Amino acid sequence: MFRYLRYLFLVLLGLSLITVALANRGFVSLRLLPEGVSGFIGGDWEIRLPLFLVVFGGIVAGLLIGFIWEWLREARHRAEATRAKREAKTLEREVKRLKTATAPKPNDDVLALLEDGGKAG
Repeated sequence: MFRYLRYLFLVLLGLSLITVALANRGFVSLRLLPEGVSGFIGGDWEIRLPLFLVVFGGIVAGLLIGFIWEWLREARHRAEATRAKREAKTLEREVKRLKTATAPKPNDDVLALLEDGGKAG
């Protein structure tokens, strides 16, 4: 059920993006520097792109910056989780080692008494 809702959402999103792209096919000029500054420096870096590419490119660039920012922000939490996992494994190994070290031996006096039914002898 949710799979079909997801497909429906993706189809509607795709159709809306295609509609926006078709409605904004006009070309715009993108400049690296303002005209006065680019004339002073001697380089006129300009590119002409359809408006929808500029809009979608801005959205993609914003998403990438946000993902990278979040990944860097959570690096401390990931490192702490890794350290906690390593410590938990070390403690599990130590517990297992202590259980085997303190396990009763087959020729233990207490076990012998229990096996004999509490008879002294």
